[in-house]
Amino acid sequence: MQRSQIFNIPNILAFIRLLLAPVMFFFLVNQDASIFEGIHQSWLNYIATFIFVLAAATDFFDGYIARTFDQITVLGSILDPLADKMLTLAGFLGLMILGSASPWAIFLIITRELFITGLRVSAVSQGLDISASWMGKVKTVVQMIAIGFLLMGWPGGELLLWIAVVLTLYSGYEYVRDFFKYTET
Repeated sequence: MQRSQIFNIPNILAFIRLLLAPVMFFFLVNQDASIFEGIHQSWLNYIATFIFVLAAATDFFDGYIARTFDQITVLGSILDPLADKMLTLAGFLGLMILGSASPWAIFLIITRELFITGLRVSAVSQGLDISASWMGKVKTVVQMIAIGFLLMGWPGGELLLWIAVVLTLYSGYEYVRDFFKYTET
């Protein structure tokens, strides 16, 4: 792989998302830290939300640029879903720690993500390509919208979270179904 293929804009955007996820998590889970003394919790939530929205925007742009300008790389195909998972898990875990998200919903989402990641690794080891499905992309968007609503404390955040759980489990079913369909042939 050429250097220019590794250091292209989509990969840089995915890497930025990887870096922003723990920063957002820090603002969510360290709200009582002495460095934030005198800053109202709502401002820390706004900062975390801004970081989240910025990071989520990189998800759209890295995929758009990669497809439009034919800059899809092996590194990008690894970094992009990893960065997505880090960002959504940082948001969900931070919200759960704050008591703003259902632990059961977060448990179901994390369990599905770990299981499907293992399934995709198994598929790759068998030479199969189980790329993100349309439903998988919708699931990620709904998860990100739910996180945004929950971070801001907007009405409907909990409902969006449970819609995200349903979509997450359904897209997981699709991955499992496709995996077995490809391994049977």
